[in-house]
Amino acid sequence: MKLSKISTALLATGLASQVLAAPAMNKNPLADLPYANKTENGYSLDFNDKNYTTVTTEINGKKITYRAYEKIVYVANPVEPEYQTLNFYVPEEYYQNGEINGYNAKTAPIFLPNAIGGYMPATAAAASQSGMGGKTSTILTALERGYVVASVGARGRTLKQGNTYTGKAPAVILDLKAAVRYLHANDDKMVGDANKIISNGTSAGGAMSALLGASGDSADYAKLLKEMGAVNASDAIFAVSAYCPITNLENADTAYEWEFNGLHHYSRMDMSKLDAKTFNDRSMKQATIEGELSADEIKISNDLKAQFPDYLNSLQLKDEKSNALTLDKDGNGSFRTYVENALVLSANQTLSGLNTDEKKAFVEKYKGLSYANGIVSAVNLTEFVTNKARMKSPPAFDALDLSSGENDEFGTETVQTLHFTPYSLKNSTIKGGMAKDENIKLLNAMNYTDNDKAAQHWRIRVGSEDYDTSHAISAMLAVKLKMSGKNVDYALPWGVGHAGDYDLDELFDWVDKIAR
Repeated sequence: MKLSKISTALLATGLASQVLAAPAMNKNPLADLPYANKTENGYSLDFNDKNYTTVTTEINGKKITYRAYEKIVYVANPVEPEYQTLNFYVPEEYYQNGEINGYNAKTAPIFLPNAIGGYMPATAAAASQSGMGGKTSTILTALERGYVVASVGARGRTLKQGNTYTGKAPAVILDLKAAVRYLHANDDKMVGDANKIISNGTSAGGAMSALLGASGDSADYAKLLKEMGAVNASDAIFAVSAYCPITNLENADTAYEWEFNGLHHYSRMDMSKLDAKTFNDRSMKQATIEGELSADEIKISNDLKAQFPDYLNSLQLKDEKSNALTLDKDGNGSFRTYVENALVLSANQTLSGLNTDEKKAFVEKYKGLSYANGIVSAVNLTEFVTNKARMKSPPAFDALDLSSGENDEFGTETVQTLHFTPYSLKNSTIKGGMAKDENIKLLNAMNYTDNDKAAQHWRIRVGSEDYDTSHAISAMLAVKLKMSGKNVDYALPWGVGHAGDYDLDELFDWVDKIAR
């Protein structure tokens, strides 16, 4: 009998029983389960600690047992309950007064992963699903380390009921905040410490993980949260893990051309026909689009590159030694050096673990690196980016024909796509409209780095070969957070593309360091 059928019967009766976990899978096995907190009068926002299944499974050659509280709707008035849910997983030892990795039922941190990508709708991942790219389940790995896991789903840009869109900005961040509020409100009834929530996400999910951490308890979201039936509680979190965050969208086009101007060949995945069902399934391989920038696109690239220094300089960034990080009109300066130095550090970390033949291959493979005494002494960013084709044609995010996923994200209940930058609005090829200033603001973590309730601890990872957005985007976020007194662990892992959850041992070592 399949796990989903067993779980359905148990959840319907509210009984606790033990089942053997099904093999890891990409499709969400909870799709057909009833909502755990549905009542005759709507959805109860009081956590029911009796409504669970007990699951025993194996990870890394070790058996683990956990309680699964699944498909909990976290708002009183859900528009899309399939997505506005969380799954709550707890190591069984905590119900037996046990300890794992130095944690107990009261002190265990709550790991909060989201599966958001491309600003698409995302269902809450199940523990029985495989991790990103078919790798070991992040949820099971977290449980093995002694964490409680609250896997959270959220609405996204493609959702529609009749003629009404239900997941446009800022729905995604409102949903994540509502889920955090649910955890805080039920802290006394749930295992784990709601004052130690660590969010985790990749790509757009990384951006939302960062925004969730930066904007904790901000009054900007209060009215909207109340309207959607979020419980009246804190939405602040303890720490943020953000992989390759696709954030700061209104400045992402200029940042992209600052880094990749001069690269004319592009190669990217075609996500134009990707709907919510296919995205959450992850089973269909997407086609690749390749081409060369046209003369008009090269001009656009030049225009956007020229705009970036003014924005960067307006941030008044400073490094750890209070040295100003700036750019001249040509895009050169101390900020460029800051990004290049991050690449130098990453390259040398990789180089130090290679044997003689591997080091030789490394030197032959990468353009733009200088060497001294057997280590990388400098990286020339302009040359380094030529190691790959650019991913996106300009404008990279606010497409002039309103064709990007981000244009779709900033639509309204009745308008599918909108511009979100003055440049693209002015040069729009189909005369599209402009998103509301409020919605643009509410989706950018850079607007909340000085927030008093922002998360104190941050881990930001963007691969050196990630061309989905400019490395400037994560660098600016990291610097702003450091300037506001946050504890920031920022790195550009060498040879890594657009990906997340590839270093779970290191991630969870970091969690242990800050949470104990």
